[in-house]
Amino acid sequence: MHAISFIQDLAVIMLIAGVVTILFHRFKQPVVLGYIVAGFIIGPHTPPFGLIHDEDTIKTLAELGVIFLMFCLGLEFSLRKLFKVGATAFIAAFLEIVLMIWIGFEIGRWFGWSTMDSLFLGAILAISSTTIIVKALNDLKMKNERFAQLIFGVLIVEDILGIGIIALLSGIAVSGSVSSGEVFSTVGKLSLFMIVALVVGILLVPRLLAYVARFESNEMLLITVLGLCFGFCLLVVKLEYSMVLGAFLIGAIMAESRQLIKIERLIEPVRDLFSAIFFVAIGMMIDPSVLVEYAWPIVVITIAVVLGKMLSCGMGAFIAGNDGRTSLRVGMGLSQIGEFSFIIAALGMTLQVTSDFLYPVAVAVSAITTLLTPYLIRGADPLSLKLATIVPRRLARVLSLYGEWLRSIQPHGEGALLASMIRRILLQVGVNLALVIAIFFSGGYFAARIGEYLSEWISDAGQQKALIWGAALLLSLPFLIAAYRKLKALSMLLAEMGVKPEMAGRHTQRVRRVIAEVIPLLSLLVIFLLLSALSASILPTSELLVLIVVVAAVVAALLWRWFIRVHTRMQIALLETLDNHQDNHP
Repeated sequence: MHAISFIQDLAVIMLIAGVVTILFHRFKQPVVLGYIVAGFIIGPHTPPFGLIHDEDTIKTLAELGVIFLMFCLGLEFSLRKLFKVGATAFIAAFLEIVLMIWIGFEIGRWFGWSTMDSLFLGAILAISSTTIIVKALNDLKMKNERFAQLIFGVLIVEDILGIGIIALLSGIAVSGSVSSGEVFSTVGKLSLFMIVALVVGILLVPRLLAYVARFESNEMLLITVLGLCFGFCLLVVKLEYSMVLGAFLIGAIMAESRQLIKIERLIEPVRDLFSAIFFVAIGMMIDPSVLVEYAWPIVVITIAVVLGKMLSCGMGAFIAGNDGRTSLRVGMGLSQIGEFSFIIAALGMTLQVTSDFLYPVAVAVSAITTLLTPYLIRGADPLSLKLATIVPRRLARVLSLYGEWLRSIQPHGEGALLASMIRRILLQVGVNLALVIAIFFSGGYFAARIGEYLSEWISDAGQQKALIWGAALLLSLPFLIAAYRKLKALSMLLAEMGVKPEMAGRHTQRVRRVIAEVIPLLSLLVIFLLLSALSASILPTSELLVLIVVVAAVVAALLWRWFIRVHTRMQIALLETLDNHQDNHP
């Protein structure tokens, strides 16, 4: 009987959603909004008939919709695209998130809502909707314009920061408060996990998918992709992170494979099915009485979203060096909330820290801003022309001079080449250190289980710790050696730039050599102290620590070239995967 009622519920959802979305498509309105309206029609709050019998099963399917939505957002993720619009994306996204969290919190307090409701409202308003924006830009045939590329960059950064916000909100909801130390610790661990997952994943997953693709079976490839997606989500949940993070990261990893276009084509129908159920489930939660009761807050929040995002994103794009017209188009294109806001609102309900009215208020604001999105994007050009005639000449001149000044301080020629080299070296050092820290964290995390296994041979807990810490150090040697060599190259570069013959005279070369040797050694000492602090739970006694370091130094000296070859092969494999990836997205 349960199966029959489930099939009946699914039939009702799909039939009503199909009819409503056809109507919305005919009237050139966003299909996502049609799904929400369909959910509202069949929901338990809309009389006279109760059309859905098993809401819990529908909610479970809706959670699958969240996974597939975030997985497909990950497939849209491109490291190369992000670097191309990096400055604008980071500045605009950071300004938007900070300003909108503050505005949302202040609005909540103004209406007399609780601290948790106000905080979650701020987070709900912080992230724009990738799904709605991409759909609107596609429909308007604007996805290849420069402002659209900037918007996609901002959305990528928002998605990453949004996952961080979810992790922080979960921590705040559980503990009831948060300290600056906890914030930095959470963000640090999250960043470390994302770097390691991306590096290791990009080394392994595209090769596995390439092997499966050789069988030329769409069924086999789809099952492998779904298995990796759900398996990685489970791993992330076991590590006490959000399932949303896992879905996004595994999508971003698969985005670097040669089979990306085929994966997108295979996963699209599955995503469409479950994401439709997700948006319908959102509509089912809308209570008309709540919307009537909270009509005034909904209006205020909607105005705050449109104006706040227009201002923060537009200002961020302008500060990064874009002209006024492009900046305004970016701001107006991002002036809505969507799927991420629903996920954050659902998190508050799941953790039972927010009031029941917050979710339907968020859905109502999203519906209104979704409806406005195409009109805002279309209206950006006429508005920019209108503003150009209104803005006083002096202010226009100041803004123009700012743009010219920003372009003038950009490094050119040799300066640009040096800046690019320094950035690349620092990035490589950062990735290597992230992998080293991850190895030591893993040692600490699995220390108890490894200790149980070792207890048959080594009963002393101190010796067990020494063995685990020593193994972590030996595994880290290829990455530590690579970091040392990169730091030495950077030191030589800085010495060449900083120590001029007119300053040091005949001692120039000697001073440069000293700097080139001292900076990497000091850096290694700092790294060693950092590792000792981070791995305090498995840190051996000082006598055993000295012994381990001496053994590691001897091993490094004897196998130096071999470690370099191993790391070089890994680096080449990583770069080959990234170079082979063809960017097929807008």
